[in-house]
Amino acid sequence: MARITEADIRRALAAVPAPGRGGDVVACGMISGVSVRRGNVGFAIEIRPDEREALEATRRACEDAVRALPGVTSATAVLTAERGPAGAADDERPPGAGVGGVNAIVAVASGKGGVGKSTVAVNLALALAGLGKRVGMLDADIYGPSQPRLLGLSGKPDSPDGKTIDPLRGYGVPCMSMGFLVDEETPMIWRGPMVQSALRQMLDDVLWGDLDILIVDMPPGTGDAQLTLAQRVPLAGAVIVSTPQDLALIDARRGLAMFRKVDVPVLGIVENMSFYSCPNCGAEAHIFGHGGARDAAAAAGVACLGEVPLDAAVRETSDAGRPIVAEAPDGAQARAFSAIAARVLEALERDGARPPPRIVIDRARAP
Repeated sequence: MARITEADIRRALAAVPAPGRGGDVVACGMISGVSVRRGNVGFAIEIRPDEREALEATRRACEDAVRALPGVTSATAVLTAERGPAGAADDERPPGAGVGGVNAIVAVASGKGGVGKSTVAVNLALALAGLGKRVGMLDADIYGPSQPRLLGLSGKPDSPDGKTIDPLRGYGVPCMSMGFLVDEETPMIWRGPMVQSALRQMLDDVLWGDLDILIVDMPPGTGDAQLTLAQRVPLAGAVIVSTPQDLALIDARRGLAMFRKVDVPVLGIVENMSFYSCPNCGAEAHIFGHGGARDAAAAAGVACLGEVPLDAAVRETSDAGRPIVAEAPDGAQARAFSAIAARVLEALERDGARPPPRIVIDRARAP
């Protein structure tokens, strides 16, 4: 089978007209960020901020044109509007504006992968729902979406009008994820503008309904997704997930510092895989160390929200799409998540009650 190249992609896209521009999408310079890997194709379509709705049909036509090429297994295009020369926002929605119907947005983040951040995020969401809150889940991990598997969800979301998206629901929690739009094993090879555009659409174009809290499962690290979210919406706070070991805590501290630099309150740190309790004798084993997150939280002046024990049942239920909070609500792990959820609510209420900063003019020093 012949290897698919960027030139092949651009030739196929040259058959798609660019509405209102007098040419095709390639000739008009609208195609950027083309990536091809093992038959999986991704690219961006650069538009003006006011063209998002009008060019949605063009986006789909571009995907269809590329998907028809021999050897292409998937094609994903996003509409992206770059900032103008004067620094104007890249869409009509002002930065910092909230998401309609959502009272508070909480990011669950980690400095590195492999610490169980997504598992903590989904169980925290279900624990908050168990405390009577209306909770949603946004899977912002564009490159490695996990929430469809964790919530046992599959299929593509519906659109009532071709512009907005109905989220899928798992255990009563509305969820949106890039994992609903691409195959589970399809790699997302996207540059920054494509990630930013995808996040914007999942925030603004999804019919979340009235929510008390939207939990956002962030990708690991401190990159485009974190900065995009912090700049676009007023985050009520961030929860940092780490294991007790020193290497994980170094990255956790880095993530904490990043949120502070963009003025996002850090609600606290969760120590995941904190200890292992033998089911036969009850003895505890500190496989990754113990108490490191508590020490790091104290040093940073934030709360340690809780310690979640290491247990094979969490892995088994997560792989099966049955989060431990729903599968075994009376177990030690579910109780730990419920306690963490209660502390998150306390922190949100405390931070929400803080008065806004006041500007005081010292008239004695005024010119």
